[in-house]
Amino acid sequence: MDDYPSYDAVGLAALVRDGQATPADLLEAARARLEQVNPRLNAVVRAVDPPAAASDGPFAGVPFLLKDLHQDLAGLPTSSGSRSMVSVPAEQTATVVQRWLDAGLVVFGKTNTPEFGAKGITEPELFGPARNPWNTEHTPGGSSGGAAAAVAAGVVPCAGASDGGGSIRIPASACGLFGLKPSRGLIPAGPARAEGLGGTATDGVISRSVRDTAAMLDVLAGPTTMSPYLAAGPATPFADEVGLEPGRLRIGLCTASAINPNPHPEAVAAARAAGDLLDELGHEVVELPSQPFDDATLAKDFLTSWFVSCAHSMADCKAVSGASDSAFELDTRTMAALGRATDPVDLLRAIERRHEHTRRLAEFHESYDFLLTPATATPPPKIGAFDTPAPVRVAQRALLTVKAAGLLRHTPLVDQLIHENLSWVPYTQLANLTGRPAMSVPLHWTAGGLPIGAQFVGRLGADGALLRLAAQLEQARPWADRRPALA
Repeated sequence: MDDYPSYDAVGLAALVRDGQATPADLLEAARARLEQVNPRLNAVVRAVDPPAAASDGPFAGVPFLLKDLHQDLAGLPTSSGSRSMVSVPAEQTATVVQRWLDAGLVVFGKTNTPEFGAKGITEPELFGPARNPWNTEHTPGGSSGGAAAAVAAGVVPCAGASDGGGSIRIPASACGLFGLKPSRGLIPAGPARAEGLGGTATDGVISRSVRDTAAMLDVLAGPTTMSPYLAAGPATPFADEVGLEPGRLRIGLCTASAINPNPHPEAVAAARAAGDLLDELGHEVVELPSQPFDDATLAKDFLTSWFVSCAHSMADCKAVSGASDSAFELDTRTMAALGRATDPVDLLRAIERRHEHTRRLAEFHESYDFLLTPATATPPPKIGAFDTPAPVRVAQRALLTVKAAGLLRHTPLVDQLIHENLSWVPYTQLANLTGRPAMSVPLHWTAGGLPIGAQFVGRLGADGALLRLAAQLEQARPWADRRPALA
């Protein structure tokens, strides 16, 4: 098992089926690698005694990690990165977790995530920051940052993740991995929760190989009797898309952002490098001067819903655990206060305006197969880069103490939270609010050795087409053997 980290999940499953390795061998190798790297990465925050898993599933015997947010395992706490829930056991196993177990995956831990997944970095006060294997002074992104760090470091080839505003694509970009956010409704939620963030969030995985993500999508996709609607499934398995020719594509390339008018040159280089590769492969790439939608309004609409969702999450956790406000991080309490202060009409207006964003993107896709952007506007920031300044924290406490939530909207706190949440990740929320599939592909590393992904956003139901393109890019510019120099 010395070469365990060189295998993807499909490859490890084949070793087990062929009798070249046992599930016990693989689990021992995964735990040994975790013991070696986790003290420096803080990627995995809870050890799990593996629950029963199918012995004949497509991933039988392959080690796997769950995200410690919504990916419940009955009887074990799902902390959501919060002190309020760290000791509250889940009553039911989440649908996606059960499907992973039915596929034979061996779950042995849970990965670090920010409180309620509410930031694009993974630095919860409860567990401390997760760190990027490419440079441990930098973030692995968020909110699936622990998952991405573990995959990049070779603990597992593929890990559970979720995406409500970029939380699969951002950490995949930061850690040099592949991350696909599936179309809305393709992967079911439940049974304890409805669709996350009103349908904008979905579960998925972060992986080193395109074929792993494709095969995992086959495991996860498909409605349950509780699903709110029937999403169209693929005509053929997603795994079969890998290796098929994508055809000649027309792709619109845009690096502009109203939220971050000056994206880092390395982010621009990441998108243009992808564009150059597409040109070499025979596709047509057209550079666009601005985004084909109102990204400034979309960002405000996203955060309006996000703050209200944070208020709901905090209230729900208090009801379940009996925790007081002091059990939650100050930034979380501030976002929740902003959510409670939101006019219901403003919330509904933000939700209804999703149709306008969807319509504009659909009009774009009448002429283009994919929208190409940087996955992030900067390289992965350093740990602590988004810590709230001390004077702002004083103001937060004062306003929260006097319950002046309405005043929060008229202070610099909102601008601070927008900057903290979206300034380095302004490109990813579009796919969430519109429900379209999107992926981050690792094609660029900075001069300092940090990855930045290229994001592709597809039209409705283009999950398979994205996988075909990703596999073509993977073959042209392989990345799986490019590993961080983490001993």
